[in-house]
Amino acid sequence: MIGAEDMEACRAMIRTGSLSFHAASRLLPARVRDPALALYAFCRVADDDVDEVQDKAHAVLRLRERLDLIYAGRPEARASDRAFAAVVQDFDMPRALPDALLEGLAWDAMGQRYRSLAELHGYSARVASSVGVMMCVLMRVRDPDALARAADLGLAMQLTNIARDVGEDARAGRLFLPLDWLEEAGIDVEAFLADPRPSPALARVTARLLRVADDLYHRAGAGVYRLPSDCRVGIAAARHIYAAIGTQVARAGHDSVTQRARTSRGQKLALMAQAVLGAGLTHVMPRPALLHARPVPEVAFLIDAAGQRSAKPQRSETLLAILEQLEARDRRGAAG
Repeated sequence: MIGAEDMEACRAMIRTGSLSFHAASRLLPARVRDPALALYAFCRVADDDVDEVQDKAHAVLRLRERLDLIYAGRPEARASDRAFAAVVQDFDMPRALPDALLEGLAWDAMGQRYRSLAELHGYSARVASSVGVMMCVLMRVRDPDALARAADLGLAMQLTNIARDVGEDARAGRLFLPLDWLEEAGIDVEAFLADPRPSPALARVTARLLRVADDLYHRAGAGVYRLPSDCRVGIAAARHIYAAIGTQVARAGHDSVTQRARTSRGQKLALMAQAVLGAGLTHVMPRPALLHARPVPEVAFLIDAAGQRSAKPQRSETLLAILEQLEARDRRGAAG
């Protein structure tokens, strides 16, 4: 069970660091809301610890050590780590799921770029779909169809984030848009990173990414029917609030270089009300055909992992290889 002080610290982190999730979480039942806040707080701290430091390789390796301690039942003296350790124990959280997040953060540390939408899906599966699947575990849901739709929602949210943050990322030297799309649009990647400016071509690429996200939001909506009835409103609200960010990007002419799209408090409240009304109709609606749609290939490993209970923790060969690369880089940095 999560300690009261640790739980309050996690709530504070989410109130200031993730306004959209904090708003949606208020509609979840307490039995899911508190573990979910603990999960998001750990993920948020992990992301910030890697994103906000110069030595990203060392930060990822430290995160690996922290996860080792969490799964050994001896978390570091951090509220987020202690709270997540309680979640791991209470919900039998498969190690492969937070390890997937670790792998995505390692890709960030390596400055990886993504040649195609499929490669971008692979990254988004790790940094976002992994969290969606972990949310299902917190709801005691391990049905493959529900997990696939939760993974769709994670993909959609991450693609929305990428579309919203094109300029902010470029000014930090980061690029997540598919390189083949940029080439097709005639955009010189290095020139754009050296001087990020909006353009009609870039707007078309951003719009294209949001269309993919919209399709994934549509698929994800079918999964709400497979969740416990008292959880549907909160997840539907998160879906509506994040999708609305994409709508705001579109209203700005798909210019996310000179401005950053946001939803106001009033908009969030309206979207939460929309979720409440929609969830109230689920008992009379037929099961959507999209519920059984095949998962995006890049998220399949997450669905398999979530279906395993009390399995011996095993790291993927890909993660081990990336960690070895980061260890070598960390050693070179220390030697220099």
